[in-house]
Amino acid sequence: MKTAIYARVSTNNGQDPEMQLRELREYCQRRGWQIVHEYVDVGISGTREKRPQLDKLLADAHRRHFDVVVVWRFDRFARSVSHLLRALENFRSLGIEFVSLSEQVDTSTPTGKMIFTVLGAVAELERSLIAERVKAGLRNARAKGKKLGRPRLVPNPGVVARLRAQGASWRAVGRALGVSPATAYCTAAKARLEIPHSESALSE
Repeated sequence: MKTAIYARVSTNNGQDPEMQLRELREYCQRRGWQIVHEYVDVGISGTREKRPQLDKLLADAHRRHFDVVVVWRFDRFARSVSHLLRALENFRSLGIEFVSLSEQVDTSTPTGKMIFTVLGAVAELERSLIAERVKAGLRNARAKGKKLGRPRLVPNPGVVARLRAQGASWRAVGRALGVSPATAYCTAAKARLEIPHSESALSE
């Protein structure tokens, strides 16, 4: 099988990915798998969403450059259970197997498939709990009379008048103040500014 191996160390200070790589190479050799590429991120925290070599591995997976991905440990590869599950689901859709050496997980085996299913259930439970906590928080906020959502942006009528006096169109005024042309126009109207009837067209 064409194999990709991935290793990561968090810092350059005293950490060497070679220990991980050596064990991964030995494992692939025992299985008779051909290593076609080694992806190594050095000095990259596991909490970071973007990792150059991991991103390259995922891109190469879509190009079907390999049949299996082998990592030293889950936390060297994924930053969370949900991140791990998304990657594994992506691999499965591409027909790529996944092996974690330390956890002895191999998705090509019945036991590995079972562990993948359990991880999926845990991730789903985690998502459900988070969603329920968010909903409960919103209900509590509404019960206390708090207004939810982004506050409405109301432009300063004086600024609107000054921009108009400088010859700015309603569209330009709205863009400058971060509102729609209609909102800029209505602000001026409510402030009882003198606006000629012909200026009611907002497309100028």
